[in-house]
Amino acid sequence: MNRIVDGIADSTAPRPRLATIAPMQITPTAIPDVLLLQPQRHDDERGFVIERWQRQALDAAVGREVIFVQHNQSRSRRGVLRGLHYQLGSPPQGKLVWAAQGRVFDVAVDLRRGSPSFGRWVGAELSADNGCQLWIPPGFAHGFYVLSESADVDYKLTASFDSAQQHNLRWDDAGVGITWPTGGTAPLLSARDAAAPGLHEIKLP
Repeated sequence: MNRIVDGIADSTAPRPRLATIAPMQITPTAIPDVLLLQPQRHDDERGFVIERWQRQALDAAVGREVIFVQHNQSRSRRGVLRGLHYQLGSPPQGKLVWAAQGRVFDVAVDLRRGSPSFGRWVGAELSADNGCQLWIPPGFAHGFYVLSESADVDYKLTASFDSAQQHNLRWDDAGVGITWPTGGTAPLLSARDAAAPGLHEIKLP
């Protein structure tokens, strides 16, 4: 099982499985509404087959119907950090994220008003090899750091991208305290991400 970390306690203790509807295992993270999904991979001499998404499994784990309306893909090179991004407006945007190629450290930050885990974060390594995915509900900021030479990251979205409603949270905000695995090297950021405001300066979902 992938190691999950968060901004309050770096615990590697196994977490209870929330749902198993073969061939998909779904486990709550330290922020229970953020889910780690691990599809089963079937390999043989021809290659492999993997079921990336199963509507019945995700709906059962989330506790409601999840409808995706857009599928995006990004490609980034080693050392790139994208985030932290979130979208305001109605309907709110949830994301199912995975690495189709390469390895990334993927992070979600709780920005929900009144949430007991407001300002906390969880992270997981997503890679083409482990096949893991992260369900990030509406009300969270999202970002990732590239660990491999390059990485292709796929996103299934519950609301269409709207550039006018896109907002940023500073990647290294001290109040959030994400432990990015940069090895002490400054990440490669967009100008917008580098100038993002801190937790107590942002517009909340």
